[in-house]
Amino acid sequence: MIQNNKAILVIEDDMVDIMTIKRVVKQLEITNPLHIEHNGEEALHFLLNVDELPGLILLDLNMPKMNGIEFLSELRKIDVLKNIPVVVLTTSKEQQDKYNTFDLSISGYMIKPVDFNQFKDMVKTIHDYWQLSQLPY
Repeated sequence: MIQNNKAILVIEDDMVDIMTIKRVVKQLEITNPLHIEHNGEEALHFLLNVDELPGLILLDLNMPKMNGIEFLSELRKIDVLKNIPVVVLTTSKEQQDKYNTFDLSISGYMIKPVDFNQFKDMVKTIHDYWQLSQLPY
């Protein structure tokens, strides 16, 4: 999915969504390692202690402890982390969530489809785009 086979960090608290993402990645034969964190707090701790930064973050917005918007706000304050591309995967259709996340320099905002095949198509589109995109680091 991401150049140089960099990891994909998935920040998601819903176990069904996590299993769906894993299943789609397997079916699409995406070879990038997946790393899962269940909220923004855990994700920041992971990012500040990992040897190699992920090539992409897939971020849910509605999570306990630290939600997606709070996570993005903190992420963008940290020089070494602020350029990691983030794609929001959420059920939120709230216009304010879209404004808030784009203000925090996300790379995309996608509504999670309920249908598995539509979800798979969405992940494939993300995959195809990020295979061609250059990372800033």
